[in-house]
Amino acid sequence: MKKTAVRSGQARSAQEKAPSPHPAEPSTGLITEDELLLASRNHAMPLEMLRWYATPAGMHYLVIHWDVPAVDPETWSLRLHGAVHRELQLGLDDLRARDRRTLDVTLECAGNGRSLLKPRPVSQPWVLGGVSNAVWTGTPLSGLLAESGLEPGAVELVFTGEDRGFQGGVEQPYARSLPVEVAASDDVLLAYEMNGQPLMPQHGFPLRLLVPGWYGMTSVKWLRSIEAVTTPFEGFQQSVAYRFQQDAEDPGTRVSRIRVRALMVPPGEADFATRRRVLAAGPAVLEGRAWSGHGAVTAVSVGIDGMWFRAHLEPAVDRYAWRRWTFPWVASEGTHELMCRAEDTAGNIQPLEPEWNYQGMGNNAVQRIEVTVRPSLADGTAFP
Repeated sequence: MKKTAVRSGQARSAQEKAPSPHPAEPSTGLITEDELLLASRNHAMPLEMLRWYATPAGMHYLVIHWDVPAVDPETWSLRLHGAVHRELQLGLDDLRARDRRTLDVTLECAGNGRSLLKPRPVSQPWVLGGVSNAVWTGTPLSGLLAESGLEPGAVELVFTGEDRGFQGGVEQPYARSLPVEVAASDDVLLAYEMNGQPLMPQHGFPLRLLVPGWYGMTSVKWLRSIEAVTTPFEGFQQSVAYRFQQDAEDPGTRVSRIRVRALMVPPGEADFATRRRVLAAGPAVLEGRAWSGHGAVTAVSVGIDGMWFRAHLEPAVDRYAWRRWTFPWVASEGTHELMCRAEDTAGNIQPLEPEWNYQGMGNNAVQRIEVTVRPSLADGTAFP
């Protein structure tokens, strides 16, 4: 595996022109201008928003692959076609008139935590804020599939958005597929509302796919077509991007369900530039959220200076939504390392260290926060 960074746009040999998920090889160097530009367009959820069960739309983490498309809801329609007995063409009012369902769903970007890997895959430089929880309303996709009737040979459904551009030198619309058995679940929604309001443009207006339990790249935004196909979809976002690989030549495996994870609200007060935390000595309540796409979260543990304690896990509000956890801590003066770690019903537990992969996908290693505990925060004392 190459460890040296390659500038985007640098000349490549004919052998190197195969589509690539990233513009450069993983790097141990400083963040690049390309990554900075991505970070300015795709924003994280501030971790203090873990206190909110439903993330406000403006604070919800955001990934926009290319440009936000300008969609006229009056002329827009969704086409369901391909290996079906009856093709459907439905406008937004048609979809709103169908069966309506609301689900609370935690979405997480598959690249969340990418920048914490060493060497760092060069792409959107997520730290830990690529996750949010919202209340989504729409119509179950299963109803449309029942009405159109899938042909016996249909194996996948391909979902295509209105957004398009270039990635890896390939011009493409954003498109992903799901196996028929997954897409036919009553929990897969064609969503047109978020937190009780119409979708905002950046979140997929007028319609997006919502696949609970799967990483966010699956929930195609600005949805315009659904095609039933008889052979597996091999588009760029399926066969090149969003794969667990060890190097550029490794075909890898597809990213799918969200790995188990817990995150903590950073306690105390923050320094503006460094985000270092300072907390007053004495009783404090550590809190956060935990979730998994493989099953219900069964436990959260809190680590304090290498010693682990069970946190209190509150009841689940919805099967696909994150769960709140709390832990009482009497903070003593000094510097402490705090961690949190979740487990789920499938027997998964977060690793203590990142599991490296070429694209920086699915990094669910435990969160570590260094906290300086002082006698008082009101005495005007600067950071040590």
